[in-house]
Amino acid sequence: MNAPLARRAGRTGLTHVAATKDICGVPLDSEYFDASGIEKTPDPGREVLLARFELQSQYCGVFENFSQFVGNAEGDLLTVIHTPGLEWLILVNRRPLSPFLKLDHIVNTWGLGGFPVAIRLDENAMVEFVVRNVNLAADSQIQKVGGRITGRYWYNPAYGDANSRNGQFR
Repeated sequence: MNAPLARRAGRTGLTHVAATKDICGVPLDSEYFDASGIEKTPDPGREVLLARFELQSQYCGVFENFSQFVGNAEGDLLTVIHTPGLEWLILVNRRPLSPFLKLDHIVNTWGLGGFPVAIRLDENAMVEFVVRNVNLAADSQIQKVGGRITGRYWYNPAYGDANSRNGQFR
């Protein structure tokens, strides 16, 4: 069971804050990751990597959000939802992440908050956001594609305490 985050001291306010304790498994001192990229729409039959984040050894994490971008040749944002001929994939360790399998539309528009998710990432996990051109029309306005992935990561205490106690590590 998690320790209480804070205890009240009557009307004077907080007396104790457990800064390194966790909330449902995510430590309060976890770090954020944010990776993004904008690329030319891939040629038919090809894919392009839009964003990648790789956890280090002995670190865990949580994938929290993604966003998508489609633009014209100048890079101006297009206000389209359906992207026929393009497949958007989120991969974890090179395997498609369910339920985001072969999306053919914009789910979370670049620049808007979107709908957060909370998918736990195992140690050493690699998250990639790619888009594949399976059959985009040659005259499509979509000339640029972009993607962004965000989340949190932290040291896994199963590998020992990160803080020294009496000069010894667990």
